[in-house]
Amino acid sequence: MPLDSRIDEITDRIRERSRSTRDLYLERMREQAQKGPRRAHLECGNQAHAYAAMGEDKGDLVADRAPNIGIVTAYNDMLSAHQPFKDYPDRIKAAARSVGATAQVAGGVPAMCDGVTQGQNGMELSLFSRDVIALATGVALSHNTFDSALYLGICDKIVPGLVIAAATFGYLPGIFVPAGPMTSGLGNEEKSQVRRDFAEGKIDRAELMKAEMASYHGPGTCTFYGTANSNQMLMEFMGLHLPGASFINPGTPLRDALTDAATVQATKITALGNAYTPVCDVLDERAYVNGLVGLMATGGSTNLVLHLIAMARASGVQLTCADFDAVSDVTPLMARVYPNGLADVNHFHAAGGLPFMIGRLLEAGLLHEDVQTVAGQGLSAYATEPKLTGDRIEWTPGPKDSLNDRILKTPDAPFDHHGGLKQVHGNLGLGVIKISAVAPELHVIEAPARIFHSQDDVKVAFRAGELDRDGVIVVRYQGPRANGMPELHGLTPVLTVLLQRGYRVALVTDGRMSGASGKVPAAIHVAPEALDGGLIGKLQDGDLIRVDAVKGTLDVLTEGVAGRDVPRPDLSHNEYGLGRELFSLFRASAGPSDRGAGVVI
Repeated sequence: MPLDSRIDEITDRIRERSRSTRDLYLERMREQAQKGPRRAHLECGNQAHAYAAMGEDKGDLVADRAPNIGIVTAYNDMLSAHQPFKDYPDRIKAAARSVGATAQVAGGVPAMCDGVTQGQNGMELSLFSRDVIALATGVALSHNTFDSALYLGICDKIVPGLVIAAATFGYLPGIFVPAGPMTSGLGNEEKSQVRRDFAEGKIDRAELMKAEMASYHGPGTCTFYGTANSNQMLMEFMGLHLPGASFINPGTPLRDALTDAATVQATKITALGNAYTPVCDVLDERAYVNGLVGLMATGGSTNLVLHLIAMARASGVQLTCADFDAVSDVTPLMARVYPNGLADVNHFHAAGGLPFMIGRLLEAGLLHEDVQTVAGQGLSAYATEPKLTGDRIEWTPGPKDSLNDRILKTPDAPFDHHGGLKQVHGNLGLGVIKISAVAPELHVIEAPARIFHSQDDVKVAFRAGELDRDGVIVVRYQGPRANGMPELHGLTPVLTVLLQRGYRVALVTDGRMSGASGKVPAAIHVAPEALDGGLIGKLQDGDLIRVDAVKGTLDVLTEGVAGRDVPRPDLSHNEYGLGRELFSLFRASAGPSDRGAGVVI
């Protein structure tokens, strides 16, 4: 089917807006690519250092007759999603040797588990870890001895950081290699109910711990549809995974076979052969629009509003919050996966998953088919799914029909005709709100403000019964320059309880919420942030706030707010402890949230 004219128009606007930066970026990538195989320029001493520990592979490396793959790994065994990566380098090296190539671990990058740091001071380093990952990858690839790269990463900031680096080294071909989700444990809605019961004091910490351990119980990605799994979806919609690679469980024969296949493919797409596919040719404006469509059709993470803008900037592409809003307006919501439904990603995959969605969105004309991917030309390859026959993978057509219409629907009969993400803009600034799981009667909230400077203070007020009324909870000085823009997901149980008690409440913040943001109307990422002089910093208790996701507005209705002189609070407690003192330069240099809240981009 021809491309929908509305998607075409959005893409054209992005292309025109990005022309100068994209042209300069591509010029620089072509210049690097023309210098030939990465190792040819090295002096003998340089090469000896690079190959000293490579054993049987030394001869091939010196002869420069075979591709050398650089592995960038985010392995640690504190992240359940990343624990399976422990053995990947050895597997990749063996797969490379099987086709006459070589592979080296170029370097490791940090990987924070937001589940561990959620609500803790360490969360103030979380967003900045994205830029640290990009920097660390830059160090790894700066050895300049690689013909392509494999990027091993999954979770919240890891994939965006790796993509920023992959785009910066865009003359190199690169493939992203996932490890898959853990098997299903305690249902996400059951877990959330336990958290709400704990917030109300109905159960003790032992019961809470029992539920949490039953939910997060083994190797693999968390099974709710938060930022980590949204990342995996994006890598397929944007053509950086092998087709169907995202949601195969760890430790299975198919998972291992996909890792081998990614390695072999990484040898085929180098400049040494006839299928040279640099990352810079994959990550163009069409790929990013495809990613936006995927994000909206699946009801994905709000964190990707920040990350996609930063990723695109690294590719010379200029995305804005308005692009997200425009794509959301024309994209049907096809999936109900927790927190937008009861299913987890394993149920989603079993119902047809990404091959079904990509196939049907292509048929509806809502995706660019004519894109370059790591699997070849055209996105239609991603409407197939991998099957293991013996020890070989065959890609077969994905399902045309949903296998569970409570989880997956078609574009012509979706759960909603809107993708569920809205830009909100008014005198309080620019923000975003995710409404795909918010009840329609809560899409507009007009109520008095209650002002806080930390999520802990909100919880104290809740326990004291001070929030048992209609209100807009304003949590400010949570932006990237103030304290690194931590997630405020710890407020979800509290605010959900208030909604269940019948109160009309919303959240307004210059911080983040979470990739698992759900039932609570939350205008987040408000820019300018309070520390940069945003009007959110001048609000006082009792000011009338209107959050309108229908009209896309965010306003304080009380007169005279702009003329107030509100002293800035003491933020020195954000500057030390748990390594925060090491990130003072990041806080000082961070860009605004509507430009990706980046430090290096």
